[in-house]
Amino acid sequence: MARKVLVLGEARDGQLRNVSFEAIAAAKTVAEGGEVVGVLIGESVNSLGNDLYQYGADKVVAVEDAKLSQYTPDGYSQALMAVIEQENPEGIIFGHTSLGKDLAPKIASKLGSGLISDAVAVEEAGGNLVFTRPIYSGKAFEKKIVTDGLVFATIRPNNIAPLEKDAGKSGEVSTVSAEIKDLRTIIKDVVRKATEGVDLSEAKVVVAGGRGVKSEEGFEPLKELADVLGGAVGASRGACDADYCDYSLQIGQTGKVVTPDLYIAAGISGAIQHLAGMSNSKVIVAINKDSEANIFKVADYGIVGDLFEVIPMLTEEFKKLKVNA
Repeated sequence: MARKVLVLGEARDGQLRNVSFEAIAAAKTVAEGGEVVGVLIGESVNSLGNDLYQYGADKVVAVEDAKLSQYTPDGYSQALMAVIEQENPEGIIFGHTSLGKDLAPKIASKLGSGLISDAVAVEEAGGNLVFTRPIYSGKAFEKKIVTDGLVFATIRPNNIAPLEKDAGKSGEVSTVSAEIKDLRTIIKDVVRKATEGVDLSEAKVVVAGGRGVKSEEGFEPLKELADVLGGAVGASRGACDADYCDYSLQIGQTGKVVTPDLYIAAGISGAIQHLAGMSNSKVIVAINKDSEANIFKVADYGIVGDLFEVIPMLTEEFKKLKVNA
C-alpha cells in the first residue's frame, strides 16, 4: 500500500540532525513506494530543504515564524498540525529525541492515533508493517504490527542507516501557513550545559566514565581519547552524582540511551541502570581494575587495568594510526 509519509526534520544550531536522515530512510519503508514529505519548522529553515532532498525526501514543506525560533510544544504542535491538515498523510515519522519524545504523543493525541515509540527497525512482512522496539531496559525486543490506520512512530538514533546522499539533488521548499498563537511557553534564553562537539545521542563513538574516573579532572583523558576518535564523552549516573561531570552526559535508564558503533566504558562497574542506556551498542570495550565488574558481562572486549594508564596508551596508539592512515 503506497502511503504519503511525513518526516520531521529536526534542526540544531542551523543544521539538521542525522536522525532526520535516518527517519527518511524509515519513512521510505513505511511509504512502500509512496511519497516522503520532509517537514521543516523554525524561524529560517528553508535553506535546509536541499539536505532533506539529498537524503531521499520527495517533497519538502516548511512552516516559518519568529515564534518558532526555539522549540515549544504549543508552537510546534500548531505548526505541524497545519502541515498534517494540508498534506493528509498516512504515516508520520519522528526521531526518538528529546523533542520527538515530547512532541509525538501530543500530536498522536490530537489525531486520535496510536504511536510506536523508540523503534530500532521497520520492515514490511506479510503485507503489514512491523516495527521492532526494545523493552525491559533493552533486555528483550517486541514487534509491533500496524494493520490499519495512521502509521505513527519515533525511531531511535543510530539504528536505521540513512540512504546514500545524492549531493546533486535539490528541490523547491513550499511554505505552509500556520497561525502560531496563545503560546503558554516562551523561550527567552537557552543555557547549554552539554559539551561542545559531537552530539552524544548521535555519536558513532562514545567514551564514558564512571566513579572510577575519581574526579572532574579524571575526565580529561577520556575527552582527549574521544576527540581523537571523533566521538563524544558520556558518564554513568554515579559519576554525575559525584559532581565529576554534568548530568547532560548521563547515560542510562534515567539518562540518555545511546547505540554507537563503539562504546568505551572506563571505570564503570556496569549497574543494570547504566546497561539499559548502552547495552545495544555495536561494540563495547570495558576498562576496569575489577575483573569481576558486571560491565565485562556485556563487553565484547575487556581490559583489566587502571584506566589512567590504559586510556592514554589507547589515545597514543590511535593518534599513530591516524598519522599513518
